[in-house]
Amino acid sequence: MKHRKQNKPALQTHPSASAVPSYHRILVKHGLIEKTLSIPDAYKVFLKVGADPEVHKLRRQIAHGSKMKHVPALYLATAMALQGMTKKELEALKLRIEEKRV
Repeated sequence: MKHRKQNKPALQTHPSASAVPSYHRILVKHGLIEKTLSIPDAYKVFLKVGADPEVHKLRRQIAHGSKMKHVPALYLATAMALQGMTKKELEALKLRIEEKRV
């Protein structure tokens, strides 16, 4: 009895989307960081974004009074807050983050 050859997937040269943490994908999607930024540096930027007063205000509106204890929910709320921002607001946020980094 002949067996079919199992096709092995090609080796990936870059990490798959699931290997990159969600906060990194969120920040890249909204243009706040470059895709090549390291994971630890991206997390530092994500913390700065979450601490920003404008993002915090929008995140609280999304949370609608419920305390988010689950970490992925916090990522989701931050992503939703960023999604609700206009392009001008995102550019201003990017400038504020870069000021803090320097």
